Amino acid sequence: MPGMGYDRAITVFSPDGRLWQVDYAMIMVNNSPTALGASSSNGVVLAGVEKKTDALQDRSFSHKIFVIDEHVAAAVTGFTSDARILIDVARQESQMNRLLYDEPIDMNYLARRLGDIMQSYTQNAGVRPFGVSLIIGGVDLLGPSIHQLDPSGIYNRYFLTASGVNKTEALDATRQLYDKEVSLEALKELALAGMIASNKTEATPDVIRMIYIDAKDKQAVVAKEEEIATIFEKAAKRHPPKAPEK
Repeated sequence: MPGMGYDRAITVFSPDGRLWQVDYAMIMVNNSPTALGASSSNGVVLAGVEKKTDALQDRSFSHKIFVIDEHVAAAVTGFTSDARILIDVARQESQMNRLLYDEPIDMNYLARRLGDIMQSYTQNAGVRPFGVSLIIGGVDLLGPSIHQLDPSGIYNRYFLTASGVNKTEALDATRQLYDKEVSLEALKELALAGMIASNKTEATPDVIRMIYIDAKDKQAVVAKEEEIATIFEKAAKRHPPKAPEK
């Protein structure tokens, strides 16, 4: 067996220095539908792919994107019930910051706070790691930024990042299109181009969710289905999905 017994307790390192439960959580994240985040000097865009839903399910409900505060949002990959706990913590931290300091929470502080909580679940017996990766994006007093957190509690700041089953395809399709000064509208199209690439011929507007924040007004806006469909059509024409390799 891969863990050779070292995966029976979260606090035990394997001889090669691995925490197997953390690795298993990362495998779950990497097998989940893709999420992508991108930021430029003009704003932030987060997008994600929902699993196919029942015909009677309200498609406006999302397990993939969340508004944290007026200026902060998140896209999640992995176990969404775990993500809700972290989203609630992020919302509480954001509101406490406004009450104490009368200003929007700093993005780096929020990422560090969530990372500390996720890391604490890798070193205590009787718990398991969070099976989720968070991409949080927002516009604080320092400008637009994107941070990604993994089950280990490690976090990094990015201009463009993705997580999930086809993150490599999403990044390959968007890396050449990205520019730090790109407009918010172009950033939305870039994000959907990544969603199209990650889902190939199965990509459709009804399974994509998107949220964006303009650097000028710093207000998180959940894109409506009609807006996503319009941008999707433009992105599909310029960056058509590739058929899956046989």
